[in-house]
Amino acid sequence: MFTGEYRHTVDEKGRLAVPARFRAQLDAGAVVARWLDTCLAIFPRAAWEDLATKVAALPITDPNARTFQRYVFAGAFEAELDRQGRILVPQSLRSFARLEGEAVVVGSMNHAEVWAPARWEDYRRGMEDPDALAEAIAGLGI
Repeated sequence: MFTGEYRHTVDEKGRLAVPARFRAQLDAGAVVARWLDTCLAIFPRAAWEDLATKVAALPITDPNARTFQRYVFAGAFEAELDRQGRILVPQSLRSFARLEGEAVVVGSMNHAEVWAPARWEDYRRGMEDPDALAEAIAGLGI
């Protein structure tokens, strides 16, 4: 399970150091993809395959299902950790997420998310408003 919040750098070649606590989960390979809320997701290969199975089961006649499928899978790249525990984030994904020099890597249960620091701070502040959080999770059955 991916948990925690970590600050890392993205070097001039687009390599991002993956938090040491996440590396073992990515040993079998990973997929870096465009994700919701204008961040990136790093999925272990098995979790990516689970997501692909769920998306494949959606009705192709549903325009929302097709939009989600195209959004996520067209912006996805396979990745391997190098010897220093870094992954290469393609320029198109760095531009999408507005990653320049620094990144916040956030655990999100079955995947990690990569955020531009300013964007993460804005998002995090919104989550910490107790009334807004209560409203957001009201219908989730938690």
